[in-house]
Amino acid sequence: MWRLKIAEGGSPGLRTINNHVGRQVWEFDPNLGSPEELAEVEKARQAFRDHRFEQKHSSDLLMRMQFAKENPAELTLPQLKVRDDEDVTEEVVTTTLRRAIIRHSTLQAHDGHWPGDYGGPLFLVPGLVIALHVTGALNTVLSSQHQHEMCRYLYNHQNKDGGWGLHIEGHSTMFGSALSYITLRLLGEEAEGGDGAMRRGRRWILDHGGATFITSWGKFWLSVLGVYDWSGNNPLLPEMWMLPYFLPFHPGRMWCHCRMVYLPMSYIYGKRFVGPITPLILSLRNELYNLSYDRIDWNLARNQCAKEDLYYPHPLLQDILWASLHKLAEPILLHWPGSKLREKALHTTMQHIHYEDENTRYICIGPVNKVINMLCCWVEDPNSEAFKLHLPRIYDYLWVAEDGMKMQGYNGIQIWDTTFTVQAIVATNLSEEFGASLKKAHDYIKNTQILEDCPGDLSFWYRQGSKGGWPLSTADHGWGVSDCTGEGLKTSLLLSQISPEIVGEPLDAKRIYDAVNFLLSITNKDGGFPTFEPARTYAWMEVISLNAFSLSLRSLH
Repeated sequence: MWRLKIAEGGSPGLRTINNHVGRQVWEFDPNLGSPEELAEVEKARQAFRDHRFEQKHSSDLLMRMQFAKENPAELTLPQLKVRDDEDVTEEVVTTTLRRAIIRHSTLQAHDGHWPGDYGGPLFLVPGLVIALHVTGALNTVLSSQHQHEMCRYLYNHQNKDGGWGLHIEGHSTMFGSALSYITLRLLGEEAEGGDGAMRRGRRWILDHGGATFITSWGKFWLSVLGVYDWSGNNPLLPEMWMLPYFLPFHPGRMWCHCRMVYLPMSYIYGKRFVGPITPLILSLRNELYNLSYDRIDWNLARNQCAKEDLYYPHPLLQDILWASLHKLAEPILLHWPGSKLREKALHTTMQHIHYEDENTRYICIGPVNKVINMLCCWVEDPNSEAFKLHLPRIYDYLWVAEDGMKMQGYNGIQIWDTTFTVQAIVATNLSEEFGASLKKAHDYIKNTQILEDCPGDLSFWYRQGSKGGWPLSTADHGWGVSDCTGEGLKTSLLLSQISPEIVGEPLDAKRIYDAVNFLLSITNKDGGFPTFEPARTYAWMEVISLNAFSLSLRSLH
């Protein structure tokens, strides 16, 4: 049976700045759970399976079952109902609020935050599985239980037409379908398995043109795996990181999530890394295309994209740019003396990758660059300490619910959920009654504020100062976010107005000033607040689409 562990390390390689406060990791214990509890879990799983087309999201029933046992609360207050012809009295409102807070308090973790599922995107598990497969770490990192739950998750979110979407709620796309199908095959599913699900998935892929019509991120992952040729990718030049920063299309000017994905992608592209070609990979080459693999026109495939995936077509200027880089720049950079520049560019990108890894304790800003950064560390040196430090942080992103195991869009949204929950409780004027819960939450908020900037010259690393900010999740993650900081600051100020005997000592004044300074430091010139850092480029860049890298990554094409 699966068990959620909170604020625990468990590996000597894990790094932390606050004793892992906020960390959420699911662990399988074969000896855990009575027959009745195991039956209840299976009942929840079957109920989700039976209604998966009407109800796409899980209800975190596995976590709720665990917390109901660990944090039992006797709900003695009556459930009051009001008829349409009755007035809503203060007693009814107060009793209902008390019932809601009592029930919600049972879902609070011992370190003060409220854990929960932050899944949804279907392309995250495939990236992880492909990276672990090509590094040979799949069966070491993911137990048979992990792999079984991931298969369950993908089968549960297959659409009626046989395909998979970009997101569990989305229509079928080539990106979601090809990657999900490949993932199931890598996890041991047969091409004709899944009670016909695999056959229907493959049929969707072939009926929509085959895997050459996958989007750019998909082309990248398929190339890494060895089922798509690197020449069928538009260039992801690592040399871009060596350009002068004053150029408006320097990747350091991209939005942080965009550049932190482009960074390791450009390293892997520059290396033209391909995993081992096994019988399974050779079989996938036959399963994913309508043509035999050796007859595919990779130059044509570079700009192919299924209509189901196309958010915005490439402007002509962007296609001219891609073609020029592909046909003129790349041949020069792949051969001496241009290869010396490529070698230097790869060294530069790895410096930036290691900086991101070390300053997020190997969590990274998000799940996509986390997995590709890990792959880069292995490509650089399969026996490196960096690769080993990446592995235990994989579990920070994995979440189990009744629909299976998914990879979350972050390592959680602990601050987000905790601050809003506290604000809601305070707004009821029942703070004294629920002081114990508020005090734990207050401790979590104080323990999660970012106390120091990353080391070194931040401008050299294209980073914004984070001191005083709050992240979306944990302090170990380390990226300050404007709205999370606003909510963290607001909640801290609200709690400072309540007696310390009830909610604990207020946040130190200096740390309040640091939070304000962080917010002011990232304000845009127009007075608005961005997410992580001020805008670094110009509006006209998107108008003419010269910032092709940013556009391609944002739209996944």
